[in-house]
Amino acid sequence: MTERATLLAEKLTAVLGDSGRVLTSPATVARLSRDFYWYSPVLKRELETKVGDVVVQPVSVEEVRATLQLCYQLQVPVTVRGAGTGNYGQAIPLAGGVVLDLALMDRIEAITPEGVAVCQPGVRLGALENEARTQGWELRCYPSTVAKASVGGFLGGGSGGIGSVAHGGLRDFNTVRALEVVTMEPEPRVVRHEGEAVHEILHAWGSNGIITRIWLALVPAVEWAQCVVAFPSFAAAFDFSESIATDEHWQKRLVTTFEAPIASYFQPIRTYVAANESNIFFLIAHAQLDALRSAAEAVGGHVVYGAAYAGLRATPLLSDYTWNHTTLWAIKHDASWTYLQCGFDPATVREQFARLKARYGEDFLLHIEFMKSGSGVVIPGAIPLVRFTTEERLNEMIDFCRSIGVSVANPHVNNVEGGGRYRQDHVQFLAKRRYDPRNLLNPGKMISYQPEEGSVA
Repeated sequence: MTERATLLAEKLTAVLGDSGRVLTSPATVARLSRDFYWYSPVLKRELETKVGDVVVQPVSVEEVRATLQLCYQLQVPVTVRGAGTGNYGQAIPLAGGVVLDLALMDRIEAITPEGVAVCQPGVRLGALENEARTQGWELRCYPSTVAKASVGGFLGGGSGGIGSVAHGGLRDFNTVRALEVVTMEPEPRVVRHEGEAVHEILHAWGSNGIITRIWLALVPAVEWAQCVVAFPSFAAAFDFSESIATDEHWQKRLVTTFEAPIASYFQPIRTYVAANESNIFFLIAHAQLDALRSAAEAVGGHVVYGAAYAGLRATPLLSDYTWNHTTLWAIKHDASWTYLQCGFDPATVREQFARLKARYGEDFLLHIEFMKSGSGVVIPGAIPLVRFTTEERLNEMIDFCRSIGVSVANPHVNNVEGGGRYRQDHVQFLAKRRYDPRNLLNPGKMISYQPEEGSVA
């Protein structure tokens, strides 16, 4: 261990007791200083040497406060960690210090009769989904990493996922009802945010407060079915998927459209897809499965697979191949693939597709995730696969997308602002000024913030 790591471990142990929850093994610290940043070849190069000094695993708000108080006194940076399933280096400490691993704060406190889950940040989303369904509820939206991802990590660094086609993203429609946050001050406070105030903290990567308690709105549970529909062309597949996604008659949780040959990369489920065609993955109300089959066949599609959905242990679990899990399977197939995060204009989306394909051909494969915007309009979001050659070409792809009206949240930069989820009203920045004036929380991740003199740069 380094001298700083030894000193930190001693002082943290004195504060938290000899509980075995101050971790100093270099291998363990390195592992818990990582997320899935390597999805981006740019971030892989920039972040692969970054590591914390020690890891602390608190079990209570009191221990979080004690840890932050000590680190404030010592002027040591703190980077909070959920489950490490993020893809943007949110949980990677740029300046060493303490990695605050909240995995042990994993209690579901209540699911209220009104359908609000009250829980600690380390609760796994899959565990919450399973518990909610035993009480007649389910998550509004969740990432494809649902089995491992934590609720706190999702709030701090996620945006949407399965369910977003019906219920919008995590920051829409009052899905996050309230949260409590511990501040980084001489005497750390617990501050409750509710209503619009939650946006001060959401998707700030733990750079302006540590989330310790969450109130998350659920929806009534539905009996779902999984379905794979294939079409000979992407144009036909997109037309059909758009018609289902935008028609309120259909009760759906997932509508994902893949240009060929993306589905051929899903090696474990090759028997459930049409590898040489464009595929659509659906989670549709079981009562509508036969109607969906008939609708697809009427326009030239065919159902490759359709069956009742048995929850997160279903085999196959089609959601494991959607959203950014698609990128994972593509990288496993060919390490030159990476991805972008795009939003297409519903009115001109086909023209935008044509211009991208004309310019980049097979180096830009379309992967569409329909989701409801905050205004209630269902839009063709996208996580296209793009072939990486150089950073310059990647940036040129991003610039071209934006020039034709395709929005891009850039997943190849390691800061809140550049990732495209920073709020234009600057409430996240203002919260950081109030709650972390010396820039000790995940320093370097909110680049517009100028710390006080003498703080971590």
